[in-house]
Amino acid sequence: MPDPEKRFAEEWRDAAYNCFSSGHKFCREVCPVMQVTGNESWSPTAFHANVVAMEQGSLEVADVAADYVNCTGCGACELRCPNSLFTGDFYRFRTRTVDLVKGVRSLAVRQEVHQPAWRRWNELTAERTHEPVADGVSQERVRDWAQGLDLTVGGETILFVDCEAAFYRPSVPRSVACVLGLAGYGFGLMNEQWCCGGPAAEMGYEEQARRFAEHNLADWRASGVRRVLVLDPHDYITFTEDYPKYFGEAFDIEVVLVVELLAALIREGRLAPHVPVERTVTYHDPCRLNKRKGIWQEPREILRAIPGLTFHDVDRVSQWSYCSGAGGGLAVEKPELTAKISEMRMGKAAELGVDTLVTACPWAERPLTAAGEARSIGVVDLHELLAESLGVAP
Repeated sequence: MPDPEKRFAEEWRDAAYNCFSSGHKFCREVCPVMQVTGNESWSPTAFHANVVAMEQGSLEVADVAADYVNCTGCGACELRCPNSLFTGDFYRFRTRTVDLVKGVRSLAVRQEVHQPAWRRWNELTAERTHEPVADGVSQERVRDWAQGLDLTVGGETILFVDCEAAFYRPSVPRSVACVLGLAGYGFGLMNEQWCCGGPAAEMGYEEQARRFAEHNLADWRASGVRRVLVLDPHDYITFTEDYPKYFGEAFDIEVVLVVELLAALIREGRLAPHVPVERTVTYHDPCRLNKRKGIWQEPREILRAIPGLTFHDVDRVSQWSYCSGAGGGLAVEKPELTAKISEMRMGKAAELGVDTLVTACPWAERPLTAAGEARSIGVVDLHELLAESLGVAP
């Protein structure tokens, strides 16, 4: 076994054995990939068992790297794992399957074991400094969504707009800008915004992710930025988990999730939704908010503040097993599997008799919209819905 694989197996040995020896496999119930494939090699349990086999010298990363594509990074398995539920409080132990998957992917890339679509995606991202989410992606167009909004560059507070929203869903950041402007909440934009680097890290291209992070942090420091507003849950994970890991205590930027900010502005009376929106809706919890960060109340506060809505909800624990399939790079390497997961999620919405599924994740919106067409269920972004009710929809 090559030394990097040996060191990795030693690092993850205890966590892998802890999972492998428990035998409960409750994680399979909530894993979106397992729900649509039933493939045991793609289960959270198997991801840990492979490390046990690597530690014993029975497998190498090249033998199993392709299996680790089949994870959206949603984190449901960690919540459902008895090792987290029963021993977490006492032993301060939590199953870290998401980190393990990212670790194996990174190890594979360092060992020159690549997945073809991921490799090409990251090559294009490196060339353009932005992900290839649409035609015409380039540094020169990263602020096109803000045309006509009279926004400044720099300042103490800036809005970071992810690649998907900036190039493919520009009405989402425009809605955010209009709503914050209505509330009198000032902010600017980055001088030269690159991709956050999170997707590269999730696919195993950690060196590229760090390079992008270093650029963005340097841009913030040069412009006097102290606070970064984030509308995308994936960016929120990157800025609150990856960047602190890269920079340690030197990362002293406050990261604010826009959904939480908007809920607070409504509570303070600075925003008052008043235009009725006549829809029957349910809410899709983005995995990286509900499952990964425990953020579920604020989106529902916003929905309940919008007049005209008929809101059919399910509890947040039930949504542990709900996923769009768009995370963790799955949609890049296996779009057909993402489509199946989105179709399953839309089936849950159809059971509630709604005409609209609301989400707060630009990345989830694309596959969910495709799945909703067959059921005549529309997909609407929460930020846009609020802007409509406030009368400032772009």
